[in-house]
Amino acid sequence: MRCSRRAMAEALPDLDLRVTPFRDGVAAKYLDGKVTAARFVEGRVMEVVAPAAPLRREPRPDAPLDTEALKGERVTIYDTNTEGWAWGQLAADNYVGWLPSAALAVPGPAPTHKVTSLRTFVFLGPSIKLPPVEAPPFGARLHVARIADRMAITSSGGHVPAAHLAPVDENERDFVAVAERFVGTPYLWGGKTVLGLDCSGLVQIALSACGVPCPRDSDMQERALGTAVNHQARFFEFEGGDLIFWRGHVAIAGGRDSLVHANAFHMAVVVEPVSEAITRIRGMGDARMGGEITSVRRLSA
Repeated sequence: MRCSRRAMAEALPDLDLRVTPFRDGVAAKYLDGKVTAARFVEGRVMEVVAPAAPLRREPRPDAPLDTEALKGERVTIYDTNTEGWAWGQLAADNYVGWLPSAALAVPGPAPTHKVTSLRTFVFLGPSIKLPPVEAPPFGARLHVARIADRMAITSSGGHVPAAHLAPVDENERDFVAVAERFVGTPYLWGGKTVLGLDCSGLVQIALSACGVPCPRDSDMQERALGTAVNHQARFFEFEGGDLIFWRGHVAIAGGRDSLVHANAFHMAVVVEPVSEAITRIRGMGDARMGGEITSVRRLSA
């Protein structure tokens, strides 16, 4: 019998199945002794070769999108099916789910560069007049063999504008400024690219660009990031970069009187006055989302 994700979560309350590779009697080898499973699998490391790959809750294209894996990311695959889906765990944030097998390949050379524009293009040759063959998003990682004539040439022969890339170990300095680059991007539950992203995806992509490890979902971020500050204070006492949390939502303070966030009210990433956002979210609160601020987290300088 197939055991639902919710049923397993209720049976194993100490395990967060979003980041625990355990389902339907299959589990990662490192969980042996921690869970009961019919088989424990060592797993094999694969690389995301699509510009972005959906990670879904179930192995079907209409299943909820939990997050996205970007080009160059590593993922450990523990199971596959005959319909073209692979079940595994992302190396960057440990998220678990189903990815299209066609988006994965045996890992190539380690990435040397990352995309720093909101999106770039890969051309088959050195001319920008050629049709692009793919469009990797911000944060995607590539192996660059050499740079010539303002083009970065990848190990697979693709040509990418060098101005759109930076070495993988070169970090942004201001994650608020990174988040603000995405203003106007449509809201998409589970999204992590300029084609669409959600509130916690915006926080994760902005912090990751600055070299700060960040969990995927807002409740995980609230537990893991920064230090709690007094959120009973008036709004104008927020500092730029403070993370403001509600049930099911997170925003980034741009300063004392503004914040940037991806939200379903505007269906976009916006910058808006703090007072307006707080008042609206308080009025929209229900048992799962919104209501009063639950915490404000301040990252160390």
